[in-house]
Amino acid sequence: MKFHKKQALAAALSFAMIGFLASCAMSDKAKETAGEKAAIIFDSDIGPDYDDAGAIALLHALADSGEAKILATIASNKYEGIAAVLNVFNTYFKRPDIPIGVPKGAGVDMRDSQHWTDSILARYPHAIKSNSEAEDAVTLYRKVLAGQPDQSVTIVTVGFLTNLANLLNSKGDDISPLSGKELVTQKVKLLVSMAGKFPEGREFNVYCDSTASIAAFENWPTKVIYSGFEIGWNIKTGLPLSTNESIQNSPVKDVFRICIPQSPDDAQGRMSWDETAVLVAVRGYEPYYTLQGGKIKVAPNGSNTWDSSGSGQDYLVEKMPPQQVQSVIEQLMAHQPK
Repeated sequence: MKFHKKQALAAALSFAMIGFLASCAMSDKAKETAGEKAAIIFDSDIGPDYDDAGAIALLHALADSGEAKILATIASNKYEGIAAVLNVFNTYFKRPDIPIGVPKGAGVDMRDSQHWTDSILARYPHAIKSNSEAEDAVTLYRKVLAGQPDQSVTIVTVGFLTNLANLLNSKGDDISPLSGKELVTQKVKLLVSMAGKFPEGREFNVYCDSTASIAAFENWPTKVIYSGFEIGWNIKTGLPLSTNESIQNSPVKDVFRICIPQSPDDAQGRMSWDETAVLVAVRGYEPYYTLQGGKIKVAPNGSNTWDSSGSGQDYLVEKMPPQQVQSVIEQLMAHQPK
């Protein structure tokens, strides 16, 4: 698809105006907390889809703006090379020392069909070359959580729930005498998860490891916010980035440039499931969304329903028009490292 320069300029101006209006619409509550820096553990399948690339770019942009501190980037997938892929993005954004974890036991092993991971590994620097050089995911979770103040950590998951189920099931050890569930209760204030479809449906991240999804969501001891399939479906991003000639040698741009042409469904950009979860994890749900309270119920086949009489969990409901949220995400994804 050829993007005419005049069209590109018009689109950029339109997105800029929408983004300005969105920032002006920030609620009083959001303004009060704007100075707080979210301490984030990012847990991603980093493929087989490619909105993960947008999500990690958005997270680094928010870290550069002083809104977030990235404590760890952890894979919930275990194809060989996934640790190196995370390291590519962290290195590009000048945070090469962010610790990286990978499941070392049973887990989903699923590559991307678009071959974007192979492409960026061949082109961009990364000190980690194989998964064996990364820490075990649960061990890293325990180390990071044990070192943080109480009730201070936000975990954002945009992949399978394998690591969270294993973390809850972990026992006290040399890192901490607390069990995984006790450690989460003490250290985590919020889990934001791109998972499920609401009020009911069957979504990829949940059903790929449905056993872990059931274990994690039934037993998670802190507040949970779900960014469901229906939220990201209406937000399509990446096209302006992929055609932005001023951005060169960017793995984020390369991912969208490689992948968008491969599917007619992505002609206007890729659905932004993972990016919405990161946005909410760092900035909060307001002014973008409202919350519907209750608790998720996951069946053995990975389908989910919603128990509105439950408590402690919420799913996002659209408030701001998706086009405005899209503009916010587009601007953050186009951020270049300091």
